[in-house]
Amino acid sequence: MTTDRLRFVLFLNGVFILALSLAMLIPAIVDLAVDNGRDAITFLSSAGVSGGLGALLVAAFRQEEIELTDRRTGLLVTVSAWISVSFVGAIPLFNSGLGLSWTDAVFETASALTTTGSTILVGLDDMPQGLLMWRSLLQWLGGIGIIVMALSVLPALRVGGMQLFRSESSDISEKPFPKVRQIARNILIVYVSLTLACTVCLDVAGMSTFDAVNHAMTTIATGGLSTRDASIGYYNSLAIELVTIVFMISGALPLAFYAVFLLSRGKRSAIEGQIAPFLFILMAAILACTAWNISQGMSPPVALRLSAFNVTSIMTDTGFATADFSAWGSFAMGLFFMLYLVGGCAGSTAGAIKIFRWQILFAGTGRALRGMLYPQAIVPVRFQGKSVDDVAISNVRNFFFLYIMTLLLMSLLVMATGLDFLSSISAVAQAMANAGPGLGPVVGPATSFALIPDAAKWLIAISMIVGRLELVTFLVVLQPWFWRR
Repeated sequence: MTTDRLRFVLFLNGVFILALSLAMLIPAIVDLAVDNGRDAITFLSSAGVSGGLGALLVAAFRQEEIELTDRRTGLLVTVSAWISVSFVGAIPLFNSGLGLSWTDAVFETASALTTTGSTILVGLDDMPQGLLMWRSLLQWLGGIGIIVMALSVLPALRVGGMQLFRSESSDISEKPFPKVRQIARNILIVYVSLTLACTVCLDVAGMSTFDAVNHAMTTIATGGLSTRDASIGYYNSLAIELVTIVFMISGALPLAFYAVFLLSRGKRSAIEGQIAPFLFILMAAILACTAWNISQGMSPPVALRLSAFNVTSIMTDTGFATADFSAWGSFAMGLFFMLYLVGGCAGSTAGAIKIFRWQILFAGTGRALRGMLYPQAIVPVRFQGKSVDDVAISNVRNFFFLYIMTLLLMSLLVMATGLDFLSSISAVAQAMANAGPGLGPVVGPATSFALIPDAAKWLIAISMIVGRLELVTFLVVLQPWFWRR
């Protein structure tokens, strides 16, 4: 790793920190608007501290040209940026007067920025509006960062088969990375439009304007943080639930590809291949959960309503809840755990393994099984009408192996802190999938993560970032050979 690369990485981190410090002015304005001067000062002072740090990094490591020029730099920028903003974004929470420890503040911030939605906070109904806005804003900004990363960095780095999307997410050139500014601009148009549409629909459905704005941001980001302890269940409104379902699905579809190709170039190929399988799995899971709940004595209308919302929430990795689905029995918990691993579409804010990898994994496995009977047969693996090369298939298999091994290892480490098996493995699974609630009475949808040990909080927060960075990105930076010149 050369000095010039490190200077460039530190410079970009300074830019991101500066941007985050400016974002802190928004909750400060919200607090001032409701005559909450004390909390407004907290955000203003936090903005000053973080802004000073960002300005120092920018000034000390100033670059004439801002462009990612090689994969090693792209990896380090991606990993370091998510970590640095998670720490800087925690400053207002730590200074908020809620009595949060630094561990709790970082956990909450990492959960927000990675659009996970796990929370250690209780008493949300009476919490200062600026603080609630900050959590929602972090998720919304994190959602934008996730999609830009998925389009501009991961395809070039060949992360878990993401190179399949490279030709569709970048200009045809010799540069390893596409034009990030152009991608971000197109994404922002659709992202903001969907957020505004969701806000209006939630407001019309019966939410207060403040709640509608917050929930719209966290819904489109498939983040799931709420302004209420009872999440969407607080409203007990079918209209609000239906609106939320529609926009949770919108956030889990390949929004980024829609933005770049349908909006800018009129191409549709990138959004067709994943949507049908995603919707099929979603509908099948809803029907299975509904049938199970009916068999357990729930009335059909209630079973369908609860299953449709909560299954959609977990399948899209959003994390809202209208019921404690941990109390629905072993089949339901098993189903929800499986949905943690499935996830949404590539190019969306959803996490987990993602639909396209499952498609390639099943197709590749089918080819291998057929090859046992017909060893001379040439059976191509196809995705979105194109043949997938063996390198991409191998990358997907490696990703799947690393994902499961990381899940098991991190779960074992969390168990070592004193948590039970179900709480540990579901907490890590949801964290890596960026889903939100775990399973069981300790970390389930009816509780928070406040009472788990600090060591477990750090491990789960790391799992959130590792999952959001598509695993391989994070693991490569940890290798000794990565740092050699």
